[in-house]
Amino acid sequence: MTVRHYCQGIGDCHLLSFPRADGSPFRMLIDCGIHVSIKGGPALIADIVADLKAETGGKIDVLVVTHEHWDHVSGFLTSDDLIKDFSVGEVWMAWTENPGDPEALDLDKFKAQALTALQGASRRLDAEHGLSTYMSGIRDGLQSVLGFHFGAKGERVRAARDAAARLSAKQPPAYFEPGGPPLSIPTLPNLRIYVLGPPRDKAALRLEEKVSEMYPLAAGGPFARALSAGLAVNETGNGTYVDELSPFECSVGTELSSVLNSGAASDAQGGIGAFVRTHYSGPVSAAGANEDPDQSWRRIDADWLGIAADLALQLDRGVNNTSLVLAFEFIDTGRVFLFPGDAQIGNWLSWKDLKWPVGEATVTATDLMARTVYLKVAHHGSQNATPQKQGLELMTSSDLSAFIPTNQLDAKNVHWGEMPYDAILTALAARMKGRVIRADDEWIGNKNGKPAFAPPTGSILAVRNAPRDAARGKGGLWVELDLA
Repeated sequence: MTVRHYCQGIGDCHLLSFPRADGSPFRMLIDCGIHVSIKGGPALIADIVADLKAETGGKIDVLVVTHEHWDHVSGFLTSDDLIKDFSVGEVWMAWTENPGDPEALDLDKFKAQALTALQGASRRLDAEHGLSTYMSGIRDGLQSVLGFHFGAKGERVRAARDAAARLSAKQPPAYFEPGGPPLSIPTLPNLRIYVLGPPRDKAALRLEEKVSEMYPLAAGGPFARALSAGLAVNETGNGTYVDELSPFECSVGTELSSVLNSGAASDAQGGIGAFVRTHYSGPVSAAGANEDPDQSWRRIDADWLGIAADLALQLDRGVNNTSLVLAFEFIDTGRVFLFPGDAQIGNWLSWKDLKWPVGEATVTATDLMARTVYLKVAHHGSQNATPQKQGLELMTSSDLSAFIPTNQLDAKNVHWGEMPYDAILTALAARMKGRVIRADDEWIGNKNGKPAFAPPTGSILAVRNAPRDAARGKGGLWVELDLA
């Protein structure tokens, strides 16, 4: 098959082409989006959609939407005017996107409550002054996480996902989960497609980095409820506020805001104003002349919002774990090509007991991993999206190769730290003998650029690349691989 990976960095868009018996191409598109933080993102996606139309004539046999994150589906909304005329045979999604599935509806309730709470926390933190370094980091992190759920103009990711669903000539879209026989396509008799994820097990969906570390998703979860309660202060007729989380009656104590805003006049309230200025909000006293003049570290006005970090992690990893994971197997050679979306640890670990009946034989997930010769690396090469023992170490083929949809500079600009994660990069390079391509590789942006390895090698028969139009920006628009 031929795979054209588009190189928007923090986002996924992959065009798979399989030859039919008559020589015509069967086209499968997996996702089309970019993270809201990427400068010029909508224009880049427009370039990608235009290229897709030129390459396919606007005909896609199967559109796969892996999961509901902006960097995977934004193109179906922001480039709606370009993509609406595409002919799409059918749309595939995970069971978690099915509006008729009770468990999917439970997940929707959690996501809605979590997003509402996180938006409220983000607005509150934006309005705060003198935040500590820790709380400033949480504020920036919230903005990054919310960027997976909203566009630059406030568009909701659900609208983009639904726009993709409406492209299908067959309605409703097809929803898949692990279990049952592998999928087959009548015009591609040499291809079997296995669905590995997402799991039904809520424990797997809410796994973080270890099996023992679980975040509950049911009924919004305690993080969402606690954060929402803290934000839901009710103004009464006399201008006071009732904090539902306060251990004291509303008539007890003095509101911090009134003390900070009324200055010396608040001394009449039992000296509380002087106490607060001396020990909490005011300048360093004469007795503390050797102290740091910046005493903002004493203040904890907004620290209760720190729980938003836990909720943001829970939401982000929970949604990533709902990724539709597909493994493509060529029947004649037994070679496997793995596309895990943004699946994180919980999704990966759920595969270990999967089995599929194939004729009189049984195929296991471990067997598929051992025969994998090509990997689309999950979640832009982040730390918790490619497990070691239950992932990379099971891929034992000497022909293994990989592509990472990532841009290290963009990740740093939104304070994501190591993305891609250095230890994963090292492990991939060692196991794949250097046959790893990244969306931000400089050579992709050069007309005559070549990768560090020379094809044919491993599962890669040939490599082609296309730089972006100089007037539209630097870097590569796509890299295309012939795989076998």
